[in-house]
Amino acid sequence: MKKLISLTVSAMMLLSPFAFAINAPALNLKVDAVSAASEEQPAAATPKPAATPKPTAKPKATAKPKATAKPKATAKPKATAKPKATAKPKVTVKPSAKPVAKPAAAAKPAATAKPAPKVTAKPKESAKPATVSANVYQDGVYVVYGNAYSKGTEGAKVTIKNGKIADIELLRTSPKLIDRDARNNYSGVWVAYELMKERLLGKTKEGAAKVDAVSGATRSSNGWKLSVDRAFVRALQVKPKGVVYFAGEHMGVDPEGKYAVFSTYDSAKLTGVKVYPLNSVGDIIEEKAFTPEQAAAVAAITPALLAKGTAAQPAAGLEADFKAAVNAFWDAEQNALINNTSKYIDGFYSSYGTARSVGVERADIIIRNGKLVDVKLYRLGSNLLDRGKTAYAKVVEANAPMTAKLLANGSYIANYDEKVDGISGATESSHGWNQSVERAFEKALKVPAKGQYFDGKFAGVDNQSKVLLLVDIASDKVTGVTVSLFGADKKLIAADKLADEQKALVAQLTSGLLDKGVQFADIAGQEALSAAAKAALADALANASKTQGVYKDGTFIAYGDAYDKGTNQAKVTLRNGKIVDLALYRLGMNMVDRGEAAYKEVVKAIPQLTSEFLAAGTREGVQEVDAVSGATSSSNALKAAVDRAYGKAEITEAYKAAYFNGIYIGVSADKSVNVMVTVKYNVPVKMVVYYLDEKGSVKANDKLTNDEKAVKSEIETPSYDSLHKYGYRAAAFGVNDAQKAISAKAVEAIKAALESAGK
Repeated sequence: MKKLISLTVSAMMLLSPFAFAINAPALNLKVDAVSAASEEQPAAATPKPAATPKPTAKPKATAKPKATAKPKATAKPKATAKPKATAKPKVTVKPSAKPVAKPAAAAKPAATAKPAPKVTAKPKESAKPATVSANVYQDGVYVVYGNAYSKGTEGAKVTIKNGKIADIELLRTSPKLIDRDARNNYSGVWVAYELMKERLLGKTKEGAAKVDAVSGATRSSNGWKLSVDRAFVRALQVKPKGVVYFAGEHMGVDPEGKYAVFSTYDSAKLTGVKVYPLNSVGDIIEEKAFTPEQAAAVAAITPALLAKGTAAQPAAGLEADFKAAVNAFWDAEQNALINNTSKYIDGFYSSYGTARSVGVERADIIIRNGKLVDVKLYRLGSNLLDRGKTAYAKVVEANAPMTAKLLANGSYIANYDEKVDGISGATESSHGWNQSVERAFEKALKVPAKGQYFDGKFAGVDNQSKVLLLVDIASDKVTGVTVSLFGADKKLIAADKLADEQKALVAQLTSGLLDKGVQFADIAGQEALSAAAKAALADALANASKTQGVYKDGTFIAYGDAYDKGTNQAKVTLRNGKIVDLALYRLGMNMVDRGEAAYKEVVKAIPQLTSEFLAAGTREGVQEVDAVSGATSSSNALKAAVDRAYGKAEITEAYKAAYFNGIYIGVSADKSVNVMVTVKYNVPVKMVVYYLDEKGSVKANDKLTNDEKAVKSEIETPSYDSLHKYGYRAAAFGVNDAQKAISAKAVEAIKAALESAGK
C-alpha cells in the first residue's frame, strides 16, 4: 500500500386483505410506537490465458437463518375531533372485485451458506485501562472506531447490555469515514463480517479481546476488536482516572468533505496532526499530488491545529480551509475521546416534513458525533413517490444548494428563517427539507423525546394510490383527517370535481377514520376504498413516527437467478417497509426487456404477479404468493428478486456480505459479450462467457473466432468453488490486441454482473 506522505508537526516543535394488511387498534386509544480502510493487497498481476488455478479447500457450509425484522404493532392516537354527522345518500359505486383476505405470511428464515472460519495466530490483546465487572457498564449503543489510515478505518456499532455484547454491526469506512458496502472493500474482508460478528456476540470485554482474527482479514479483524474494546471503555460508568483519550491515531472529516485530519493521541494529550485535502469523490489527496495552493494551506493549518486545536485561528485568505479543517479536527477528537458526550446515536435516519395535497419533502441523513455528515433530499408527489427531475424546476434547482447549506451547517438550521435560510423560488421545499432533517435528528436521540409521533400534518397513501390522507397530529392524538380520492389516471380528483356519491363516500370515510381509526367498519359496497383509507392512515402514522424503521424508503432494483436465456428484474419502491410501487421485467441475455417477445406464459404472468405482489405488500407476503402455472421458474425468480430488493433496503444488514448468493448476468457496454456469474458463500466462484449477435442471441460455439474462444476458456477455467480469479478487480488480458479488446468487454460484463449481484 502506498504510504501517505504528510506534513506532521510534533508537539515538541510547535506546540393485506387486498393490498391493505392492517393490524392496528382504533384511534380512541393512546398511541404506541410505530413501528475502510482497505485490507490492502498488491495489485493483481494481469492473468495469462490458460492459467491453471491452484485448488483451494472448499469452505464448509453452515446454514444460518436470515433474520427478518418485523414492524411493531402500533396503537393509534385517540381522535379528538369528529365532523358533525350529516345525512348520507346511498352510495352506488361498487368496486370491480371484492378483496379476498389472506392471512399474514410468516417470515421464513433463508439458509445462508458460510465458509468455515479459518483461525490465525491470536492477535495481541488490546490494552485494558482497568479490570472491571459487568455491572460497571452503562447499557446502551456505542459507535466507536479503531486506528485510522489513509483508506478509512474499522468501526463497530455495539449494543452493550449487562456487560456483554447484545448486538453488533461491524463497519469499514470510506476515507470520508462513512460505512460502505462490503463489496467495495478488499475481498478478504467479504466473508469476515459475519464470522467476526458471530465470534463477538455475547462476549464480555475480556472475552472479545481473546477472539481469533479471520484469516485473510487480520487487520480488519483486529480493527474491529479494538473498536469493541473502546466501546466497553466508553460504556464505563466511572472512567479510568487520568485517561482522556484512546491512545492511537484517529481520523475526522468535516461535514462538507473538504479535509481529513489524522490526530495522534496518547492517553492524556494530542501528540501529532496530519492534514489532507479530499478530492471531489471523497478520496484523500496524497502530499505528492498537492497543488501549490493545497500545499500552502496544509502548511498553515497543520501547526495551528497542533498548537490550538479547535481554537486555531485562520490565516488571511484561508478562512474557508481553516473552518473545514477545524471541523475535521473536532471530528477526530470526538472519535478519540473516551467520554464522548454526543446525545445522538450515529447512523442512518430518515424523516418527512409538513405534508400538503401536492406532496411532501423527505430527507435521508447520516449522523456522526452529533453532526450531519451526509444528506439526500427528496421531493415527493401527492402519491408520496419521489418526483426526481419531474418536480417543479425551481425545486429541482434548489436541491443542491440546500444540501450544501445543511452540510455546511453540520445539522438542521435552528430558528429557521425562510427569507434568510430558504432557497429563492423554492422556500416551501427548503423549509420542508430543513424540518425533515430536524425530525431525523430527533429520531437519533439516545434518550428519546416524549411522545410517539411528531406534531404536524402528515400524508399517507395506500400502496395502490386510491386514497390520500392528510392527518393532523398533536400530542399523540389525531385531531383532523382530510380525505382525497385518486382517479383512474392516478391523479387526485379536486374536491369540487367529485360526484355527489364520491362526496358522500369521503364524508363517511372521514367520520369513520376519526371515530374508529383503522378499526372502522367497511362501508357497504365500498370495501376496497375503505381498506385503502385504513391503509393510508397507517401509512401517515408511520410517516409521523419518531421511531426509525427497518428499511430505507426508495426504489431498489434486484434480480432473480439467471440462466442461458436471460434473467428477471424487479424494481421495488418501498415506504415504511411496504411495497408501494412495483415493476417486473423479463430480460434477455443482452439485459434488455423482452416485453411481448418473452414467452407467452411469462407475458401473461407478469401483470398477475405484479398485482398479487402489491396486494401482499410485504417481504414475507410476496414469498407466499403462488407461482403462476406455466411460468413457475419466472414466478420464483421474480419473488427472489423482490426479496433481494428488500435486502438492499435494509438499514442494518441482517447478513452483511458482498453479494447475494445466486446466478447473475451482465453485458458489455456494446452488448456483444455476456458473462454469467455464480455466487456461492457470498463470493463469485464461477463464470461462463457468451457472445451475442446484434439481436441479442447467443452465438453458437462454431461461429466464434479463435481469440473469442481463448478469452472464453481463460475466464471459464475452474476456480474450485473459491473466489474466482476474475471475481475481484478483474482486468483485461490477452496475447494480442484482439484478445485484449475482447477481454476488456468481458471485464465490463463481469463488473455489470457483480453489480447486479451486489448487496
